[in-house]
Amino acid sequence: MKRLPLLNLAAVAGVVIAVALIGVKNVQGNTSNEILNVSYDPTRELYRSLNDQFVAAYQQETGIRLRVVQSHGGSSRQARAVVAGEQQADVVTLGLYSDVDALRKQGLIAANWAERLPHHSQPYYSTIVFVVRKGNPKHIHDWPDLIAPGVDIVTPDPRSSGNGKLSALAAWGAVTTRGGSESAAGDYLRALYQHAVRLDSGARGAAIGFTVEKVGDVQLAWENEALREVADARDELEIVYPPVSILAEPYVAWVDTNVARHHSDRYARAYLTFLFSDAAQQTIALAGYRPFNPAIAQRFAARLPALKLFPVTAIAHDWDDANHRFFDENGIIDTVLRPADGVANSSARDTRSRG
Repeated sequence: MKRLPLLNLAAVAGVVIAVALIGVKNVQGNTSNEILNVSYDPTRELYRSLNDQFVAAYQQETGIRLRVVQSHGGSSRQARAVVAGEQQADVVTLGLYSDVDALRKQGLIAANWAERLPHHSQPYYSTIVFVVRKGNPKHIHDWPDLIAPGVDIVTPDPRSSGNGKLSALAAWGAVTTRGGSESAAGDYLRALYQHAVRLDSGARGAAIGFTVEKVGDVQLAWENEALREVADARDELEIVYPPVSILAEPYVAWVDTNVARHHSDRYARAYLTFLFSDAAQQTIALAGYRPFNPAIAQRFAARLPALKLFPVTAIAHDWDDANHRFFDENGIIDTVLRPADGVANSSARDTRSRG
């Protein structure tokens, strides 16, 4: 396996960042009307826009001016930080069902958390696509092309990042859902990581490496992140949609124990409910995420084309099963990242220490 370089400083700085977006007092002069949204790595721009809209709408409706703080990092890493109490999240807006459900398992959110909001608490969905250099010089069109000789891959670490986990599952399912055996899928996944030149802890670090530092030939990215990157560098990058990829379903929830402690329950509920409004769904689509509202999704059909996506249940019983099989210690990911002699190399140790 190629040695994976250390994370760049910009990526490290962006792993877990809390940014106060609207720092104004409410009409009574009380500065305690604040909620913290702990989110996954590439949603910075999305929530900046949504927060502005929500704060304005909520003030108009109630007379109260809120302050929304947002934090970003690898989805699984963010979930662990909330469980550990390092992030006192009022709401979580994470990339994977299993990352939100990890809070339920620790008693931080209610057992029925996914049923408390519309659309099973999923305001949008997404997938994993390829970002390549302009003109696609390595002729990458499908998953097998990623392991052709001379192709260098940039993808986040599947042990810390939702993007990384989904990319691994998409790669596996690209084999098994098209008739390949699990043995063939394992061989393919091992080869894919042998082509990986870096494993960043989150999606944004991978994006910086690929777009700014010019590392690699192809990046495995959230669709919304890919659209953002190409919009910023149309003369340098383009998106490739593989024939099949995984259905990515980010989830949202308020954190019961924290909102009770912070007396922020009504704000957290109102904030997450807003994500399902027509105004928010429009903003979600504009940012390159696929809204659950079919009428709004149809308006953006040219930007967000129809895709063949398989759910996690096509390759595992459910998310608990997928996590256990793929991402637990000594699971499939540990196996394919481990050198043939069974001794973890220095690059694997480096990425694990960051995740």
